[in-house]
Amino acid sequence: MITKSICRECGQHLEFSDEFTGEEVECPNCGATTVLAVSGVPTVRLPSHPPVVPPPRAQGKSPVTLLARRIIENIEHAIVDKHEAIVLLMTAYLAEGHVLLEDVPGVAKTMLARALSCSIGCSFKRIQCTPDLLPNDITGSSVFNPQTAAFEFRAGPLFAQIVLADEINRATPRAQSALLEAMAEQKVTVDGTNYELAPPFILIATQNPIDHEGTFPLPEAQLDRFLIRMSMGYPRFESEIEMLQRLQLQHPIETLESVATAEEIVQAQHAVRKVHVDEKVGRYIVQLVHATRAHPDIVLGGSPRASIALFRCAQAYAAIQGFDFVLPDDVKQLARYVLGHRLILRPESRLRKKTVAGVIDEILNTVPAPAMPAGNYAE
Repeated sequence: MITKSICRECGQHLEFSDEFTGEEVECPNCGATTVLAVSGVPTVRLPSHPPVVPPPRAQGKSPVTLLARRIIENIEHAIVDKHEAIVLLMTAYLAEGHVLLEDVPGVAKTMLARALSCSIGCSFKRIQCTPDLLPNDITGSSVFNPQTAAFEFRAGPLFAQIVLADEINRATPRAQSALLEAMAEQKVTVDGTNYELAPPFILIATQNPIDHEGTFPLPEAQLDRFLIRMSMGYPRFESEIEMLQRLQLQHPIETLESVATAEEIVQAQHAVRKVHVDEKVGRYIVQLVHATRAHPDIVLGGSPRASIALFRCAQAYAAIQGFDFVLPDDVKQLARYVLGHRLILRPESRLRKKTVAGVIDEILNTVPAPAMPAGNYAE
């Protein structure tokens, strides 16, 4: 006799000889270990630990979603036709990361950072990077006070919750390195004393990818510290006309008001970490990063930090979109922005007109995304 059953892991129909009833068998489709039950009774996977039942992926109006939409809409009063860039900035902010804005001058890179600071009740400082900028000009230094006959620490512009490092590649490597500790650990060490930075802290750096005269390119280890690298791009024709009309009397950023507080951002960042990521989606993220290390056109692939960055960004992106569960499509949407600046092409691949963005697209088309059960994602 033939025992027929169904694997609950992948839905594959199983047919084995009756002598295997009650024994462990391997599903030919997914490889999951199952017990072949009595004929007509579905098989059940034997996990090593209790399975995690994912919550419904229901689009709703969670506090994180409402907060993000409020900030995004407020920024769009000053920034025209840049919805995707604003969403990416909010994704990095809620994922507790930092952003590198790389584009030509005059496309509102600095204005985007200012608009974010105006929309949130947080402190904001701007660092104009130049070749003569010193690390102490960024972090601060101890100054002798003759009245107290003691040295007092005077904080630099890095002691703000939103910091804009304008034209970061014009600062020397020594000055650039002054930002690394703050970006990684949200603290600054001066004269052997640690100073904690007030949360929520984000560094937004800008650079011009065209004009390289008098610049100091960011090394790969420093690029890896940025969660997302993105470009603004030129506005569309009609959007640029709308921009001129808005600027006729005054700049819209002068009328922006705060629509959120620092405490709300911190709470949202904590809530983002609770967005559910299925084991299959986590495995998919690692597969994508491992594929960058094995790709023939890539000499330096993504590090484990790249996997973590893609994981965190997917959580934040799903929360902003109003979902409480991450799908592979969320990962695909962010892969180019999270992985692009972490990969290095081989010289011969550049000669063949290969690009990092093209390689990432190849990987996304090659690595199969996991099929998620439709019943768990009712909208």
